[in-house]
Amino acid sequence: MSRIWTPGADASGFDPRSIRRGLDEYLPRCEQELIGIRRDLHAHPEVAFKEFRTTQIIVDFLSAIGLRPWVLPNGTGVICDIRGGDGPMIALRADIDALPQKDTKLVSYRSTVEDAAHNCGHDVHTVMLLGAGRFLAMLAEAGLLRGTVRLIFQPAEELPGGARNVIAAGALDGVRRIFALHCDPAQEVGFLGLRTGAITASYDKILIRATGAGGHTARPHLTGSPIRALAAMVEELSAVLDQRFDARSGHELEWGRIQSGLAANSIPIVGELEGTLRCLDPQHRRSALDALPALVGLVAELHRVEAELITTLGLPPTVNEATSVEIFRHAGGLALGEDKIGPTGQSMGGEDFSLYLELVDGALGRYGVRKPGTPKYDLHQGGFDVDESCIARGVDLEVHMALTALDHAWSEA
Repeated sequence: MSRIWTPGADASGFDPRSIRRGLDEYLPRCEQELIGIRRDLHAHPEVAFKEFRTTQIIVDFLSAIGLRPWVLPNGTGVICDIRGGDGPMIALRADIDALPQKDTKLVSYRSTVEDAAHNCGHDVHTVMLLGAGRFLAMLAEAGLLRGTVRLIFQPAEELPGGARNVIAAGALDGVRRIFALHCDPAQEVGFLGLRTGAITASYDKILIRATGAGGHTARPHLTGSPIRALAAMVEELSAVLDQRFDARSGHELEWGRIQSGLAANSIPIVGELEGTLRCLDPQHRRSALDALPALVGLVAELHRVEAELITTLGLPPTVNEATSVEIFRHAGGLALGEDKIGPTGQSMGGEDFSLYLELVDGALGRYGVRKPGTPKYDLHQGGFDVDESCIARGVDLEVHMALTALDHAWSEA
């Protein structure tokens, strides 16, 4: 492999044809190894902040190819720089944790851990980044990588919030742009879905605790009812937010738990209502959170109870930066073909890649992993699996993402 440098220019000027030849030679040699590592990780999943075995596998792989990975202070998660001399730095992120769920697939690599499973594809994310890292390290060793690619193997995306540990450890220091792929079982293997702007929503927990005097159900006029108050909040809070804010900004207030009372003939003293607020627009999120205390207070007053609102801030929306999406698009064309790139929809789910994008420009792309003709299992379902041919193609894409991003960084210098 060789890179053609642009004479007298600052840009890195990598030659896509040369990289293509190198990858065509490399990928068949490493594909089965990466599939084997993926199956091992799948059979031995580890949930958030318990990814010790997974972390050791990553460290051993990277150390074996001459790199110097370092483990995050809490003992899970890995950062590793591939240095190609002076130049800009870009980052690629993979999440490594599993879900606290059952694996219901009947395959040889089914989870051996009770109530833990890689039902979101993080095992695939991990091995794609390992494979890309080794190829990029080969380029660096040959003097063909001008700049630094930082590999981020992040713990605890599903908690969520492991990105905060990565950021606290200084992993974004000096990074120009950051990119990540996420498995998309709705799309056939090799498809790249891109979107500029918000691709996933914010995620905040809402808890309302209503308190009254309690009493007999035969004489409700003598006391306020937490149950009636909370039932009204289920309907009214969402309705008022819908009226106050433009629906195009995207918001969803939904309840997952309501709990109160012990007996059919007693009005309880206290009750709780718990759910999530999700927004696609950062400003809309702030406005909705600011509006909730007054709305809760009004409904509580109508029902003669006291109400406490407890908001636990979770994640901001994941907002893809426009230039980073175009870098993604160009890399996808080189790796997968222009016909494999298309738009992707917005999700109201949360993703802690959003925390990086508050600090550094970047983008998250959705990567198709479904074998043609197979059932569409969604993420977080026990039957979720991938067509493992996605791994080699994903390595190809990650390599081109890194090189295209470095090339663009040089053009900006």
